[in-house]
Amino acid sequence: MDALFSLPVLSVLLIPTLSTYSTTLNLVFFYVTWTTLVLSHSALRVELFGTIAVRLLFYVFPSVIFFLFDILTPSAAVIFKAQGEHGLPSGKKRGKIRLREFKVAGWALFNIALGIAVQTGIEHLLMRELKLRSALKVSIKLPMPWEIGKDITRGMVVREILTYVIHRYALHPKRRRTIVNRYHNNWYHTLVSPYPLTAHYDHPLVYLLKTFAPTYGPAVLFRFHLLTYLVYLIIISIEETFAYSGYTIMPTRFFLFGIARRVDDHMISGGSGNYGTWGILDWICGTSLGVDDDDDGASESARRAAEKARRNARMKR
Repeated sequence: MDALFSLPVLSVLLIPTLSTYSTTLNLVFFYVTWTTLVLSHSALRVELFGTIAVRLLFYVFPSVIFFLFDILTPSAAVIFKAQGEHGLPSGKKRGKIRLREFKVAGWALFNIALGIAVQTGIEHLLMRELKLRSALKVSIKLPMPWEIGKDITRGMVVREILTYVIHRYALHPKRRRTIVNRYHNNWYHTLVSPYPLTAHYDHPLVYLLKTFAPTYGPAVLFRFHLLTYLVYLIIISIEETFAYSGYTIMPTRFFLFGIARRVDDHMISGGSGNYGTWGILDWICGTSLGVDDDDDGASESARRAAEKARRNARMKR
């Protein structure tokens, strides 16, 4: 645990609020801390604890808090839900706490741990077994700000492409049905609306294909510096936390609300569109979905279809 909470990324986040050090001194302290960390621990250990720290701080902790808020105080949570009562884990403002909601949360947390385990396994295979360089760059040399920006930008672009292609052609094929398509429909699409922690809920095999691969793949492709990867992972974790919360009130609303609405429409439609995260490829390929605010009939019809699909899928499991 000492390694987890001594990570320099935490120093950068906390020092400005806890001290009166100048920016220069903060940077010097950051560099010294980072150098000490890299020289005193293996690259695998630094990457592992860095990834765990980011996922815990920026996704798991806030998502669990939101999830508990939804199930323990549904009457208060429904005020902030974009889909009203349908956006609650139980689907009703006065619904009882059920085992199913905790199973969804449990599988989501399991999948996060699975992704980190697979990432660790890949690095272990490369460095310890094959004696090759690590998938991510771990060195005392710090990346420059423009290098971080460049890598994150192209990483996000590749992530969007992978997410769209996998989601549309592997998970929602028009003709041939596949095993991952069946798993995805019987797991993820049994949900009526997104709520906290559902960003990582799916069959583990589908999760690795749909969520882990598009996130980790670009970082390996461009061999991100570990610090760049952690910043990249922070952005994605914040996006997943709020876009799948189901809330209408969220920070950075100007772009996260659009992603959240796309997630809602994808789930309500049963997966007939909105395959990408940001919507660029959906717009280009004509697979964008959007239910107008005044089109209550269409929205309710789509919701009833989703409810029916959920019941059928649950009967098959």
